[in-house]
Amino acid sequence: MKSILLIEDDPAIRTGIQESLELEHFHVIVATDGELGNQMARREKVDLILLDLMLPGRNGEEICRELRRDGITTPIIMLTAKGEEIDRILGLEIGADDYVTKPFSIRELIARIRAVLRRGAGKGAATLDEYSFGDVHLDFMRQEATKASEPLKLTAMEFKIMRYFAEREGAVITRDMLLDDVWGYDAYPTTRTVDNYMLGLRKKIETSPSEPEHLLTVHKAGYKLVKG
Repeated sequence: MKSILLIEDDPAIRTGIQESLELEHFHVIVATDGELGNQMARREKVDLILLDLMLPGRNGEEICRELRRDGITTPIIMLTAKGEEIDRILGLEIGADDYVTKPFSIRELIARIRAVLRRGAGKGAATLDEYSFGDVHLDFMRQEATKASEPLKLTAMEFKIMRYFAEREGAVITRDMLLDDVWGYDAYPTTRTVDNYMLGLRKKIETSPSEPEHLLTVHKAGYKLVKG
């Protein structure tokens, strides 16, 4: 039985989600505010976290950022309300795996949960904790990076992209693969989003971004990572 941590302060929404998920044979534990949710996310062994954006005590964005910063890789689905500022969540810059906008149907929520859990299961034993190439070292657990032994600032999404490439070193990665497996939500960003991220990553990790040695473009196919 899969376990889910639900961090939601609204009693009606919290009860409705909990009862519906339990009917689908999920084990659900709940937290009613941000501080308690943050503690339980670190203490409890769960398969997925449902995290409301607006919470008393500490908001969902802050919690998500800190969990990822501290190396906690449990899949996170953000719960947001219409009218809330979700641009950064749409870009998944804070390290969330998906988001659902209120009001949502329980069918949609369960479908998103199952999709995220499937993606997590598909990663299997190939997941890397650390990876080095050239003068760059990436610590995915701690979300830390260095270039020539100097700190290198990467966003949560950039770490996800680099981990994806590192686990498939030398393989051609298409833009659609990145959209499906890294962004992984239904309202896909465009392939231009992928290209913009790759451009940004090259500026950070390549010694000569205009003549990359590691993050290479494969004509009419996508990109690949080589150690060089």
